[in-house]
Amino acid sequence: MNEAPLGLLFGILAALILLSGFFSGSETGMMSLNRYRLRHKAKSGHRGAKRAARLLEQPDSLISTILIGNNLINNLAAALATVMAIRLYGDNAVVPASILLTLVFLIFAEIIPKTIAAYKSETVAYAVSHALLPLRKLLFPVIWLVSHITHLVLRITGVERNDSGEHIGLEELRTIVGDAGHLIPKHHRGMLLNILDLETITVDDIMIPRNEVFGIDIDADTSTIIEKLRDAEFTRIPVFQSDIDNIVGILHQRDIINSVDDHGRVQRDKLLQALRSPYFIPEGTPLHTQLFNFQKKKRRMGIVVDEYGVMQGIVTLEDLLEEIVGEFTSNLSTDTDDITHQSDGSFVIDGTTTVRDINKTLKWDLPTDGPKTLNGLLLEHLESFPEAMVGVSIDRYRFEILEMKGNLIQLVRAYSRTPSKRQRQS
Repeated sequence: MNEAPLGLLFGILAALILLSGFFSGSETGMMSLNRYRLRHKAKSGHRGAKRAARLLEQPDSLISTILIGNNLINNLAAALATVMAIRLYGDNAVVPASILLTLVFLIFAEIIPKTIAAYKSETVAYAVSHALLPLRKLLFPVIWLVSHITHLVLRITGVERNDSGEHIGLEELRTIVGDAGHLIPKHHRGMLLNILDLETITVDDIMIPRNEVFGIDIDADTSTIIEKLRDAEFTRIPVFQSDIDNIVGILHQRDIINSVDDHGRVQRDKLLQALRSPYFIPEGTPLHTQLFNFQKKKRRMGIVVDEYGVMQGIVTLEDLLEEIVGEFTSNLSTDTDDITHQSDGSFVIDGTTTVRDINKTLKWDLPTDGPKTLNGLLLEHLESFPEAMVGVSIDRYRFEILEMKGNLIQLVRAYSRTPSKRQRQS
């Protein structure tokens, strides 16, 4: 080495710096790959993705290969630089040469290669995989020895390997979808987030409450039944006997004509024959479960009952689908049948409106882990049945009761004193 030309030594040192940069960039490029995109491209037949996937199947072997190569190169470069410094300037040049070599390696073998690999991870990873696969085979004995020593030390120190890094939870998946940006259209992104929410929402949150259920009493007189049928706005109508808790079936509008005789009178026998047996749903059923149940049982409407069999409300397939795709309406304003915007910036809200509908329509953050309706939420905070014009504050929201109907809060004026987090983000 002492007799080798300095030009040759400088050339070897430059080559070692490049090799060190190769290993540094390889590590960053391989570890920065999007694993899900990599799997997709590998399944699509991309050769570079297949090679990278093979390497990442054993990340410990991959890292060992890169670190063994990198440390070997760095040690050779340090030894070579020491020899060159002594030949050029004597023993006193060893320390300055080490400092200079450190700076050169830091810039050209660490920062620059790793920055490039971070920005171009796929390009770098697919390219370096050509060399890393055969190099891993070549260094297998050394990798095997290093891995066993490493695992032995880890066991002694009580550190266990954790293979759960590839698994993501619901919140992480929501973040991935939310951060997808232009990769997923806004409307589709909203649908995906709504699908993820199905596990946390139950039929209680979206059902039409008992007091708003439109039904027909089979024991009513013919004129009353015909009048109810004439006013019906729904395709499927619950039919009960004497009491709404005693539902005897579901009537489809198209079957009504077969139950009316030539004189326009409803024939109860034919009406009962046209009924489809009611489908009952236990309260608290998650929406994703109920969606599969509707599909399995070929149903479009279910009766929600509590543990005592008392009817709580009804849920339709359309209600459930609206939780995924949004309201089936072209009206983009905040005004709905239950929520009306006022000129002073407040809203007049029907007391039976669900808290979730208020949050979705107004982008508010009212608590949803308690009562399901605004009436229930206000009564919980008031702890008594109020008179009209009573006000109550819940977090940053102010509510003024405008109208009572028995023990039910009928109308409420509401407004937000400060913008909610969701309003600021929109």
